[in-house]
Amino acid sequence: MKVHKSALAALIAALCCGATTSLAFAAGSPAPAPTPNAAPSASAAAAQGPGDLGALIAASTLADLRWPNFTDYRDDVKKFYDSGGNSIAWIQNGKASPQALSMILLFQNAASKGLNPDDYDASRWDARLAKLQASVPKASDTDFAHIDLALTVSAMRYISALHVGRVNPQHFKFGLVVGPKRLDLAELLRTQVLPASDIAAVVAKVEPPYNGYRRAEDALLTYSKMASAADAPLIPVPQKGVRPGNPFASMAALVARLRQLGDLPSGIDVPANSTVYSGAVVSAVKHFQGRHGLDTDGVLGKGTVTELNVPLKTRVQQLQLTLERYRWIPPDFPEPPIVVNIPEFRLRTMRRQPANYLTMRVIVGRAMRTQTPVFANTMKYVIFRPYWLVPTSILRHETIPKTLRNPNYLADNGFEVVDRSGNIVPSSPASDDVIDGLRSGALSVRQKPGAKNALGLVKFIFPNQYNVYLHSTPEQELFSRSRRDFSHGCIRVEKPADLAAWVLRDKPEWTMDKIQAAMKTGADNVQVNLDKPIPVLILYSTAVVEPDGEVRFFDDIYGYDASLARALANGYPYPN
Repeated sequence: MKVHKSALAALIAALCCGATTSLAFAAGSPAPAPTPNAAPSASAAAAQGPGDLGALIAASTLADLRWPNFTDYRDDVKKFYDSGGNSIAWIQNGKASPQALSMILLFQNAASKGLNPDDYDASRWDARLAKLQASVPKASDTDFAHIDLALTVSAMRYISALHVGRVNPQHFKFGLVVGPKRLDLAELLRTQVLPASDIAAVVAKVEPPYNGYRRAEDALLTYSKMASAADAPLIPVPQKGVRPGNPFASMAALVARLRQLGDLPSGIDVPANSTVYSGAVVSAVKHFQGRHGLDTDGVLGKGTVTELNVPLKTRVQQLQLTLERYRWIPPDFPEPPIVVNIPEFRLRTMRRQPANYLTMRVIVGRAMRTQTPVFANTMKYVIFRPYWLVPTSILRHETIPKTLRNPNYLADNGFEVVDRSGNIVPSSPASDDVIDGLRSGALSVRQKPGAKNALGLVKFIFPNQYNVYLHSTPEQELFSRSRRDFSHGCIRVEKPADLAAWVLRDKPEWTMDKIQAAMKTGADNVQVNLDKPIPVLILYSTAVVEPDGEVRFFDDIYGYDASLARALANGYPYPN
């Protein structure tokens, strides 16, 4: 942990060598609790009451801060000081309390949490602490008020950032709600942080409880250390893909990069003068390709070399954004959730839950036109051999034009036209009246159940405003692609029968044989309601850390990393 040494170190030494309160400051060491009901010094007492402190709170601006505007925390700050009789809270006998010093250490180490230390004035605390230590000139009542308020605002920002993130996901029109998770920051600081002997332990409790979050933290530390050194030399992008066994003039640069990234273990020797792309280096490239969502063919093509050359600071940022997004997820679920990670093109259930772990490939919405939304909801039922009601947008832009070119298109592809009462309207061939009815909305099109149905043989419904759901597909060959954004927004699953068995696991009568029969030969449009709704999270993360510690990175296919990075670069107050 990197800690500023000057004023903070001097103050620690003073506290440990004769001050009234001793303090050990190894990383994570506990700080002693303040003396209950300790009387403030005369100078501290002068800073009590509304005075300068009250005016600063009312203005919601403190010029001393890196981000002076704290309008978004004004009510919390006011409540905090009101509950303490409008007295300063972090300064005892004219000196920073042990709790204050512990919080400052957390601010200075905020990068380990994927946060920006300067958002919490990390580089400014030494000067403030030195002002408190100085005897000439002695810190004034105004100094006390400003320093105390700066620490309160920074603490609230820091703790809230760890708990729910900095930017509200609804700023990006994501269907995730963090409001119910918000903390009573004034109460937390007053009753849990100020009296604490171990500030770090108290603050750690507000962070997401997920193992994946902690693994991402560990990976961030590793990649941050790697990024602090220079990137290995860039690998020239070959004009034509280099296949295993062929010459490659830049073998030295390739080997250096693979070793730096950990895909080529240090214990494996590669001749220094090697110019043939083969052996362990090919295996290392395949390992790298697998970690980055690429085809694991071992070919050194443009895509693979471009990913190899991505700066380590970019990987650090991907992990930082992953931690931010973890904080948007609810801290617990009534049932084990199903999670889809869009840029990874993968569905998985949450590990360490009563249900068996399940994972599979998925196909998501196209990046350019029909992106799959980010949101959360609960699955209520499953439909075997479903009809597909063609959405209005697809009807207008695809189905009607195809029908105009071929009046028998609907019948040839298993579609039928229905009116608003669900009655079937003859449509083979499609007449002008049928076309007019489709254009006006008086008629709609649905595809009959069966193996050729666009939804496949089963769909999983979690009612939502986007009309997005999970379903099978007749186009199984698409799952072999490394990049799988082909849908109109819904999510196609690779193993629909396995997912159905997982979803219906609390219904013993729904064996795998019965599920397969329902899909292949059962009655059409059979709905099975779930006894317990299942949470479904459609999320977006371009970095994932597996339980074995392997770090996987994926392309920012929808540009959401770039959008979040821009929002975070603007500093407090963040969009909320």
